[in-house]
Amino acid sequence: MTRLGFTGDVMLGRLINERQQERSVAGIWGNMEDTLRALDGLFINLECCLSAGGTPWTDTYRPFHFRADPDWAIPALQSVGVDWVNLANNHVLDYGPDALSDTIRYLDDAGIAHSGAGADLEAATAPAFVTVDGLDIAFVSFTDNTPEFAAKPDKVGTAYVNFDVTHPQAVRLVGKSLARAREADPDLLVASLHWGPNMRTEPIVEFREFASWLAEEGVDIVHGHSAHVFQGVEVVDETLVLYDTGDFVDDYATDSEHHNDRSFLFEVGVSDGELSELLLRPTEIYDLAVHEAEHYAGTWSIQRMDALSSAFGTEFQRDDDDDLVLSL
Repeated sequence: MTRLGFTGDVMLGRLINERQQERSVAGIWGNMEDTLRALDGLFINLECCLSAGGTPWTDTYRPFHFRADPDWAIPALQSVGVDWVNLANNHVLDYGPDALSDTIRYLDDAGIAHSGAGADLEAATAPAFVTVDGLDIAFVSFTDNTPEFAAKPDKVGTAYVNFDVTHPQAVRLVGKSLARAREADPDLLVASLHWGPNMRTEPIVEFREFASWLAEEGVDIVHGHSAHVFQGVEVVDETLVLYDTGDFVDDYATDSEHHNDRSFLFEVGVSDGELSELLLRPTEIYDLAVHEAEHYAGTWSIQRMDALSSAFGTEFQRDDDDDLVLSL
């Protein structure tokens, strides 16, 4: 079985960037390093730019600016075998077009695939392709965050859409990107979506409808992120929908009710080119790194994921380590 790992937000700036000056490049992965390395493929939402240059975005109000030093950040991503990153989000342009260009250049030089932002609209909406363990995977990436970051035919930016199946632009842009991806006849097609506001624990009706449309368009996995908290899992006509994968590693303040410091490593098992199972390993952020969740935190996350997913008719089982398992 081929094992593919999906995570939510990986933000390497601010306090994490400072801490990484005095610890190993793999320090951000805490006690998860070996688990991540053992995966056949690892796919993340990169919630920052990788650059030593650029200038903070001031065209519109930005309360936060996230930037990581590529001298350690790229080796850190490589240390656990990150194969692809999503760039369609609301922080990749925090330090302007030059820093985004740096980010893309550093990722390209490191052989890390990416999608969701680029030099113009054509580049931003272009699919990315990765081959892991003989499996050909195509990724398309879009976001509904920060419209001022949107790429234009002649302007650098992100792949911005309104995630509403009644919105012509969304169907046209996403549909075109999916068609380009299908031309390569991939074994798996992934749609990575940075959608919705912070701290929302359930997807809105429009997002569920959009996920259903993606299923009709042949998407195998919907990789959602943006809320900073995980949401439930649904299977729609054999399409695995991870509505939100939460936060994986960052320096964000922790909400005592929603616990944005807790989430999962979402492991998708693939057998004979077909999705076979989803394994959820509870994670927890502390000491500016991601760790396997300790007992109380892990139990909280498992119970919450069970409740959120059961609303969609999704019923998990438990494996020998008491992690959640869903047969697909």
